[in-house]
Amino acid sequence: MVLSILYIIGGAILVLLGADKLTDGAVAIAERLRVPQIVIGLTIVAIGTSMPEFCVSLVSALKGTPDLSVGNVVGSNIFNSLLIVGVAAVVAPIMIQPMTVRKDIPFALVASALMMIMCFDGLLSRFDAAVLFLLFLIFMVFTLKGALAAKVENEKSQNVVEIKTGQMSVGKATLFMVLGLVGLVIGSNVFVDGAVDLAQLFGISEAVIGLTIVAMGTSLPELATTAVSAYKGNSGIAIGNVLGSNVFNVLMVLGITGLISPMQLTGVTMNDLSLMILSVILLWLFSFTKLVIQRWEGFMLIAVFVAYMVYLVMGLV
Repeated sequence: MVLSILYIIGGAILVLLGADKLTDGAVAIAERLRVPQIVIGLTIVAIGTSMPEFCVSLVSALKGTPDLSVGNVVGSNIFNSLLIVGVAAVVAPIMIQPMTVRKDIPFALVASALMMIMCFDGLLSRFDAAVLFLLFLIFMVFTLKGALAAKVENEKSQNVVEIKTGQMSVGKATLFMVLGLVGLVIGSNVFVDGAVDLAQLFGISEAVIGLTIVAMGTSLPELATTAVSAYKGNSGIAIGNVLGSNVFNVLMVLGITGLISPMQLTGVTMNDLSLMILSVILLWLFSFTKLVIQRWEGFMLIAVFVAYMVYLVMGLV
């Protein structure tokens, strides 16, 4: 038990350090390439911070524990939309771009709803997974096209970020991002190993472990990256990281995992899937208010998350 606790503490510290370096590197790359921060958050940062979910879900499916795999994705997305955005908004109100409200959040909502529909029969087949992965490719194409269009528009209007003397070089920024991602992945895996060992001592089911402990552990990169980004005033990366991670979790993680190993679901319920969708809807509604998620809205998101955790814990009693 002592070793498990040390794993949890050490993993958390490594994740926080990794998130700090990843954020610094991502911001520098965005400024150098003159690409909006939201695009960097939706792509590079989101993919990197979704790697723990992907690794855990893939290994879980291959080992014959699909509830842990799907529970990890569902729980991570709930964690992202409610607790992570909530904490980030409490740290500093999050500014939302109009495009995020019109396109990015609706796409995340559609991906979540599609996953719920596919889970009605209790099976995530290879065909279902193929559809999810195809949508992931479409999402990436449109996101990258949007990035190029925004870059061209900025250059035309000469509304670009000037490269300041002493600004981080591309090489250093790339190194920071690589080291940050390595720290996030290793730290999350160490955290999950310790957390799962502790949970198993109390006889908790795979689905609940996936929805809670594993989801929180694999979402530590998103929490750390988003909170650090919000604190540093980089709202684009903060909200982009969450939305991109949610989309990647459903479309990329489950898409690839399901193609390799179809998953029969038993422990993840419609209540869990419904809350995943509700969390994105709340995020969408709050984003409409002056295009900013304010502190009181952040507290409300946190309250909903705490209520869900209480619901899960009460189910174990």
